[in-house]
Amino acid sequence: MRRVLTADDLIARHGILNALANHSRGVDRADANLLGSAYHADATVDYGFYAGPAATLVEILAGAQKGALPTLHRTSNCWIRVEGERANSESYVIAYVEEAELQRFVLGRYLDRHECRDGEWRLSHRTYVLDGNVNRPNSAVRADPPTGFEHFVPAGGKGAADPGRALLAFHAASARNTTMSTSPNKEAALEAALARAEIHDLCMAYARGVDRADAELLASIFTEDSTVISGVVNGSGMDFAREITAFVSANLEMCFHSVANEWVDVRGDEAVGEHYVIAQMVQAGTEVLTGGRYIDRYVRRDGRWLIQSRTFVADWSHSHESTMQRDGFYEALTNRGCFGRQDPVYAHWAA
Repeated sequence: MRRVLTADDLIARHGILNALANHSRGVDRADANLLGSAYHADATVDYGFYAGPAATLVEILAGAQKGALPTLHRTSNCWIRVEGERANSESYVIAYVEEAELQRFVLGRYLDRHECRDGEWRLSHRTYVLDGNVNRPNSAVRADPPTGFEHFVPAGGKGAADPGRALLAFHAASARNTTMSTSPNKEAALEAALARAEIHDLCMAYARGVDRADAELLASIFTEDSTVISGVVNGSGMDFAREITAFVSANLEMCFHSVANEWVDVRGDEAVGEHYVIAQMVQAGTEVLTGGRYIDRYVRRDGRWLIQSRTFVADWSHSHESTMQRDGFYEALTNRGCFGRQDPVYAHWAA
């Protein structure tokens, strides 16, 4: 029987989810220190090709990543069971791995054990399970940036060259309250866990707002002095809400944003975050699948968390002629997504 969650469970989940996110962030940035921070010093792993101390795997992965093309390890479907100072979890992972001629999507799961030591949750053991993979000719495009800044979006990189790293450091330095979310104070730890839940909902609202072309919903999640760098629209949060929904409605056949691997560091009434996103769009007969990250700063105003700054960092893309179908195999699936309030989600929430 599944037991009722407690405040301690919420605090534990906040720490565990950040540790899981840091693992993926560390691999993708070729950052041995960040990757190693996900494990306790005596942790072990079993990846099949290597089984033994986690510290050795950290060296292997960080070293292999330094000269590699962009990767994105997207952890989601995290199912966590906490028992005191220990926990087990199962997470699904889609790993994007790019080679000169191939784009690989590796589908698998992490079976993890976690322990809380000195108030900090880290992995004590990881088993990686491979479930499937997709291997396609490389169609990634890394064009020169536009001449001006109106449609600029930063491109992901490894190590110190990654713009997301600098943005997070800037946001963290700008925070007035520097109390870390790993505070041993239980009340502060619970506040951070609850803040994480609200920030998660902001990211879900962002995805629905863009995908449904809902300007009102999008405008409601940004502060009045917010900024957004998305590439398509760069400007204030209010400008973004208005212009991106107009662009989606006028130019796209469909739009689908999926967010995962959420890392959030709460510091009193301010927070920073990094979230992995996959966006699928169909425009003028072309399918574009893009992988990247949202680098965010959040503030709590009048008791409510809002996005003050969001920058999209593009890591990879895949494009080809659209294969989307609405008849044949899909004809009987009559509940279809659309732009605007005719989409089924509005009636669902209204009920």
